[in-house]
Amino acid sequence: MQTSLTFPSPKAQAHRLVPTINVTPLVDVVLVLLIIFMVIAPQLEAGERVELPGIMHVDQKSKIEAMTLTITASGRYLLEKDSIEESQLASVLAAQHDKSPDKRVVIKGDRGVKYGKMRDVFAVAQKIGFIGVALMVDEKKPVDGR
Repeated sequence: MQTSLTFPSPKAQAHRLVPTINVTPLVDVVLVLLIIFMVIAPQLEAGERVELPGIMHVDQKSKIEAMTLTITASGRYLLEKDSIEESQLASVLAAQHDKSPDKRVVIKGDRGVKYGKMRDVFAVAQKIGFIGVALMVDEKKPVDGR
C-alpha cells in the first residue's frame, strides 16, 4: 500500500484564514463588571448612611481598641455592623462588656439624632461600666481660614 503526500499550492495557502483573537468583547465585559463593582461596593458597608456632627480641632484617633455603636437618623442601632433593637441595647452592651471589659465604646450618631437619645445611650454605656465612651465626629473646616 502506497500513500502519497500532497502539499497545498502557494495560492491555496494565501487564501487560508488566519485565526485571530478578538479582545473587544472581553474588554467590554470586564468594563461592565468594573462599573457594577464600583456601584455596589459602597453599598456593602453598613445599612444606612450616617452624617456625623462636625466640630473644630478634632482629637486624633487613638490606638485603643473600641467597638462602634451606630445610631442612624431613622433610629436604628448597629453594634459594629449587627442591627440591634433599642430594648436590647443595655443587655447586648453588658454582654460585650463582660466578654472584653477593656474595650471602649465609640458612639457614631447621625447629626439628626436628638441630643436626649444620644445622652441616654451615653448613660447606658457608663452605667454598664465601660472605661471610656466617646462620640465620633467629623472635623469642621473653619470658614475664615483660621
